[in-house]
Amino acid sequence: MAYKLRLKFNKYAHMIYIGHLDLMRYFQKAMRRAGVDISYTSGFSPHQIMSFAQPLGVGVFSNGEYVDISVESLTSSRQLVKALSGVMAEGVDILSARLLPEDARGAMASIAAASYTVSFRTGSEPGFDLAQALTDFYNRDSILIEKETKKGSRQVDLKEHIYALSHDAGENTVYMLLDASSGGNIKPNLVMETLYDFADARLGEFDLIVTREDIFAEDHDASGQRRFISLNDIGKDY
Repeated sequence: MAYKLRLKFNKYAHMIYIGHLDLMRYFQKAMRRAGVDISYTSGFSPHQIMSFAQPLGVGVFSNGEYVDISVESLTSSRQLVKALSGVMAEGVDILSARLLPEDARGAMASIAAASYTVSFRTGSEPGFDLAQALTDFYNRDSILIEKETKKGSRQVDLKEHIYALSHDAGENTVYMLLDASSGGNIKPNLVMETLYDFADARLGEFDLIVTREDIFAEDHDASGQRRFISLNDIGKDY
């Protein structure tokens, strides 16, 4: 019997410059080095059963990335985290391991939203009142933009895809909760570029420091009200 596990990890330091395909290969090698009893596909070219929640852009930090794996035997959450942590290079820390229910959707299929913190490189702080601009920007009835897709460009109301937007004056950072579903998938840079256009300002290519804080699935409370639940809150320690 195979078991479905979800690993949470972060990404920082030089590892933020590692692309998604290289990160996949890195984790495959880490599984072997750590002696994880991971499941393999059948056929002439078997590969590890492993699925990442969502690719992270190169240069973006993260405190909440996820990868689902299938294993043939269980030890414990603590032992798996320890084994993998022992073979990880600086820049990736394994934060948790959760046993998923048999009927749990995969991480990639579950994604509904993602939270981000955006700060500014020294000397690249906005030259306008960021707090006021954010308030005016988010209070608009609609924020129409042209969004580039694989099939061309289409008009999108960005306001519908921003679930939360706030400013921490003390840290001079912007927090945002954005649509990360396959039908939306709004990036924080797009929100900031649109904000700067709204403020008649120009955003430099390397002005921002972006950190993905967590990834969420959609859920509903007892009254049917929509809410978001961290992918790390699905399943249990074992």
